[in-house]
Amino acid sequence: MSDFGTESNPSTETYKQGSAGESAFKKRLGIIATCVVGGSLVALYAVTGPFVAPALRKVCLPFVPATRTQIENVLKVLKTRSGSLVDIGSGDGRIVIAAAKSGFKAVGFELNPWLVWYSRYKAWREGVHHNTSFYISDLWKVSFSEYSNVVIFGVPQMMEQLEVKLQRELQSSAKVVACRFPFPTWTPDDVAGEGIDTVWVYNAKTFKPPIRNDKDSERQELATN
Repeated sequence: MSDFGTESNPSTETYKQGSAGESAFKKRLGIIATCVVGGSLVALYAVTGPFVAPALRKVCLPFVPATRTQIENVLKVLKTRSGSLVDIGSGDGRIVIAAAKSGFKAVGFELNPWLVWYSRYKAWREGVHHNTSFYISDLWKVSFSEYSNVVIFGVPQMMEQLEVKLQRELQSSAKVVACRFPFPTWTPDDVAGEGIDTVWVYNAKTFKPPIRNDKDSERQELATN
């Protein structure tokens, strides 16, 4: 009996092997493509997430770099001041760094980690890293009671809430500098610049309620009786 009918065709086997190899290659290529796309999306989120996230918050404080004129105006209205300074929403750190160069012990609070890391690097490059500190933090979760000078680049939606917070926390000797937008109910002691470069200066003595001791309360009670 002939074995001709049971012999395999070499060309058929080669075709099957080639098809299997091509299928495995496509599968590996698909896995690689999935990993690349997934990694790219993760990287994109890691970079853009900190910039987009503030826009999703109830009160958005977007990153808008301070102009050179704004920085000059801030330093001008604080030229007779010294001690500690805090920049609320410090962005890329330019206010904090400029203040440190002017002799302040300057601190910045910023929610965006990329901007905080860049600020630290920039302060090191500028040689003022010993007089500056940058923290990743939500401004509503930080107490500003230890600072004698406060700078804020705010937005109208947050200024009323910030008034309450600063009035409660700051010492009566503190100064507050608002840039771009003034506080809604406080009366500024000084105003410098114009347009978007305007800064408003507030003395904590004018917006903090007077501290009354027990003897004053007793005198007032006796006077009314």
